[in-house]
Amino acid sequence: MKTLVIVTHPDMESSVVNKRWIEELNKYPDEFDIHQLYKAYPDEKINILAEQKLIENYSKIVFQFPFYWFSSPPLLKKWFDEVLIYGWAFGSKSGYKLEHKKIGLAISSGAAQEDYSLKGNYRHTLKELIVPFELTFKYVKANYRPFFAYYGLDSSTPTQEIEKSASKYLDFLKKI
Repeated sequence: MKTLVIVTHPDMESSVVNKRWIEELNKYPDEFDIHQLYKAYPDEKINILAEQKLIENYSKIVFQFPFYWFSSPPLLKKWFDEVLIYGWAFGSKSGYKLEHKKIGLAISSGAAQEDYSLKGNYRHTLKELIVPFELTFKYVKANYRPFFAYYGLDSSTPTQEIEKSASKYLDFLKKI
């Protein structure tokens, strides 16, 4: 079965890394479906029922985004708030539509991995900073998988490093 990759990047046209990751995934249309939130909802008015129906059709879902102010871009937070609602995602006999679905995160970071350490600039690891995502997925009874992160990527990153990140991302997705 295909993996749904929900991409949330507020400026995909200027992106180097996330755009390259999508290009790589597009080479495998039988394995991945890509859903870009900012492209689908440029006005940020989410069609909740359409999103819920989409999610119900997949057993593997990955949320891909740049690490943005120590979290996700705002549209992804809004997506969680509006789509993962009581009675559908949790809290009733008919809820828990994400139960047992394999869910993961794919994060690009402009900062170096060393910055995300107790002695680094941010004094926390990325794993610690994304705990709210992990708790959300556990709360809705999804099967949260280890996350993928690629650090130190921005517009000045050498092409070979971006290609390496795309290859590693693909490997990650195939193991989810």
